[in-house]
Amino acid sequence: MSTTQRSFTCLQCRLRTIPKAPRRLYHASARLLAEPPRPSVAPKISINIKHIRQNAALYEQNCLERNYKVQSTYPARINLLLEQWHAYQHEARGLRERNNRLKLQLANPTTLRDEDSEEARGLKEMTKEQLIEEARTLKENISAIEEKESVCQAEIDSLAAAIPNLTSDETPRGNEPKVVGFINEHPEPDPSSSDRVWRSHVHIGSELNLLDFAGAATTSGWGWYFLLNEAAMLEQALIQYALSVARKHGWGIASPPSMVYSHIGAACGFQPRDQNGEQQIYNIQQNADDVGKKPEMSLAGTAEIPLAGMKANTTLEEADLPLKRVGVSRCFRAEAGSRGVDTKGLYRVHEFTKVEMFAWTLNSTEASTAVFDEIVSIQTEILQSLGLHCRILEMPSTDLGASATRKRDIEAFFPSRRLKADGWGEVTSVSTCSDYQSRRLATKVEVRTLGGKMAFPYTVNGTAMAVPRVLAAVLENGWNEEKQEVAIPEVLWPWMDGMKVIMQKERLR
Repeated sequence: MSTTQRSFTCLQCRLRTIPKAPRRLYHASARLLAEPPRPSVAPKISINIKHIRQNAALYEQNCLERNYKVQSTYPARINLLLEQWHAYQHEARGLRERNNRLKLQLANPTTLRDEDSEEARGLKEMTKEQLIEEARTLKENISAIEEKESVCQAEIDSLAAAIPNLTSDETPRGNEPKVVGFINEHPEPDPSSSDRVWRSHVHIGSELNLLDFAGAATTSGWGWYFLLNEAAMLEQALIQYALSVARKHGWGIASPPSMVYSHIGAACGFQPRDQNGEQQIYNIQQNADDVGKKPEMSLAGTAEIPLAGMKANTTLEEADLPLKRVGVSRCFRAEAGSRGVDTKGLYRVHEFTKVEMFAWTLNSTEASTAVFDEIVSIQTEILQSLGLHCRILEMPSTDLGASATRKRDIEAFFPSRRLKADGWGEVTSVSTCSDYQSRRLATKVEVRTLGGKMAFPYTVNGTAMAVPRVLAAVLENGWNEEKQEVAIPEVLWPWMDGMKVIMQKERLR
């Protein structure tokens, strides 16, 4: 191109020929910068970072109370990063102002004719080639700063998303739960004076041909099982009974998928590994060509995850709240850890069926607490009618997951666990999560009573039926040593073909 032709080239076109600065990775953890790709429908996370920044000490203390030691450093780190981000902004602003002056001088050399500042005099003395060269350098520098700003903001967002929910005032601090109630009478209040013979569900299942752990170990490994004969029927009976109770209380039924995007699980507070680094979630292996190109998938550890994700990127109607769903699903837990009496048999397994309740409420503690209490009432009704002796616990801060602000567990009495925790074992749980999940899933509600203001609904979830543990408790508590049989709770008879007891197979002839 000739010099004459170049002089008539558009300034913006000439500046577009200036190459962008090469992309760089600045200081940030690899985990935060190397996240797997997300699909186009992935919800945009909306964390209240301003509240974290303004209450850094509160969030730090909250993390320590929950035993999230690493995350307790995040609020302070966020504030440091924000200061750095502002510094980048200030630096880039000065460069942009200089760049704008260069563009003006290039576009019209007479622009600064009457200006007598030092900068103006310097610009008027520069040749066109010098102006273009400096503009090229400025563009590279601005691009580099913008990259730093982007990385800085990404780390702020990731750190904020990893901070656990604030803890409710109802939650005891520390490690000890608070007993708030009991269900049914204890079957053996004074073991020392009792001659009752108890059996483990593993023993009962073997005697009555109900469980096969050896076959499952061959087909799938430790932590899997076969339910046989009446036990398989009991599983379906427990599911149908739990659904019938939930439906009676106005909960709509949903049948959720068992596989979800990994980012949906993370948004609900479920991480691939727990605080001790142990594997908790089964990730689906990708083809070699898809790694880093397609979103990761995971098996859901609970129906809570797909049910919560069902309303991601959705605006709910205020009139529809509370929106309550109950779903049956297979659940998958890696459950890494040592074996012992507390994990024997059906108590801790890799795959199981669970009936889960999930609800969206208005964004208020009062509204979410009402549903929280309703779920506890439903859980109590189910366990009471099954004849199980249970205790209701307000769980301590160290037992809360990332999403929960408050949690209650119900533990049933397992005779086989008398040497472990006096026989108690968790069978249900209920958590309220305020707007932790909805902010991460972009679930909103239009509050018309407040003039159409958009807000994030609160979410509440709870177990209606965790089949293996309740089945094990029914077998152990219903065992009659003298008759060598198990009494089936009356509420399950309609789904057991009228069967009232499970007995030795040879006695069924």
